Amino acid sequence: MKKIILLLTVILLASCGTQKATTEKEASVAQPEVPATPEPPKTPVLVNGHLSGVQTKDAFMQEPFSTWFTPRYNAYSLDQETKNTLADAMKDVEIRAYMGTWCGDSKRETPMFYKLLDEVGFKEKNLTLITVDRSKSKPEELVSGYNVVRVPTFIFYRGGQEIGRYVERPRESLEKDILKIVTGVPYKHSYDN
Repeated sequence: MKKIILLLTVILLASCGTQKATTEKEASVAQPEVPATPEPPKTPVLVNGHLSGVQTKDAFMQEPFSTWFTPRYNAYSLDQETKNTLADAMKDVEIRAYMGTWCGDSKRETPMFYKLLDEVGFKEKNLTLITVDRSKSKPEELVSGYNVVRVPTFIFYRGGQEIGRYVERPRESLEKDILKIVTGVPYKHSYDN
């Protein structure tokens, strides 16, 4: 009987300790770690004529999105010196990007962002691009907890921890701003005071 009571006490204490550790971890984490990449749908999801949810570059290369994506993608020319440095600096980086196909800033920056990623050989598996509604609150399961106020927002991670954000427009240029983020040079996005 003593052994059973001892065993039940140990199990009870162990389970309480596990809950406490989880609660302390949740309380100390202000920003979620980069989550597993959800699979994009086989056919892009449209809500009120705009893309919604996880997307790949292929979604932007289809009508009606290709009318703004393709010309901007093709016209963008990267600074070659910055491009060469970025190629090495981005090897261990993951990106969670938010944009809206209804947003002029997103239409301007997203094609250039994809061109930059293609030019530096960034692995597509390390990018999750999420298209959002005008309130930037849907799809809720992909937006909640990421403090996305303006789009586009490109969130950069290394080792599962956020290392910086590019928000809406460059301070200097897209590639130079991103280079600062991924190399640890002090950088404040356009709305970071």
